[in-house]
Amino acid sequence: MAEKISGAVFKLGIPKGSLQESTYRLFERAGWKIGESGRAYTPTIDDEGIDVLLLRAQEMARYVELGVLDAGLTGQDWVRETGADVVEVATFTYAKAGFRPVRWVLAVPTNSDIKTPADLDGKLVATEVVNVTRKFFTQYGVKPNVEFSWGATEAKPPELADAIVELTETGASLRANGLRIIETVMTSTTALIANRNVWEHDAEKKKKIEQIRRLLQGALDAVFHVGLKMNVPSGRLDAVIEKLPALKRPTVAPLSEKGWFSLEVILEEKSVRDLIPALLEAGATGIVEYPLNKVIF
Repeated sequence: MAEKISGAVFKLGIPKGSLQESTYRLFERAGWKIGESGRAYTPTIDDEGIDVLLLRAQEMARYVELGVLDAGLTGQDWVRETGADVVEVATFTYAKAGFRPVRWVLAVPTNSDIKTPADLDGKLVATEVVNVTRKFFTQYGVKPNVEFSWGATEAKPPELADAIVELTETGASLRANGLRIIETVMTSTTALIANRNVWEHDAEKKKKIEQIRRLLQGALDAVFHVGLKMNVPSGRLDAVIEKLPALKRPTVAPLSEKGWFSLEVILEEKSVRDLIPALLEAGATGIVEYPLNKVIF
């Protein structure tokens, strides 16, 4: 079991809601198994050095800044919205693993006369990200009335708002509600954030944060990579190696059968479909493709 960190358990925040299950799966690939406990907001984890707390992504940055948590995962949008003074250690943007970049967009009714953000001076804009939205409009030199929306934001125009700033991936839901996008306010990805005092003054906890970052990133990178093993006769070794778009030089080891070598390499999964026929043509045999849990660069 892991040792306690700096005489105290390391406190880690996991986002409750849409990112929760994908975060659990990512941590499991990275080597930590998080499970449900009798208390809804304190999951178990198979590391005695870590305590996990489930929080809404909107609250995460605030509690990391205050030191209630040493580190946590949340969206960059909520860090910007709260203005929390935290350290952004890493960002994760792999849609295949459940970490999709999202956009906060400015939208108006399809038949609205509003064409640009400048047209909203003095008008009402509803959104969850009030501070982000106000900062966005400063670049246009206009001051709309930006109000916090408690939900159902897409339904508010035109009766309850002239425009909204809302979260979207494809824009399909906005179009279905009779809205059109006129500008992207910000693009947000999932971030690993750390308490600034911990990051700057607690070497052991910083080491733990860096371990988490490295292994999470390695688990995400592994989603897009596979390993290939193959046997190659000595006379065809150079020809086979020339075909490999490897991250590094492949591992080559002699086999018990004289004149044959085992070759192993890590590469992007998307390249395998076209690569295997080329490897066979170059002289490789017995090719085995296998999945990876982590790829650490």
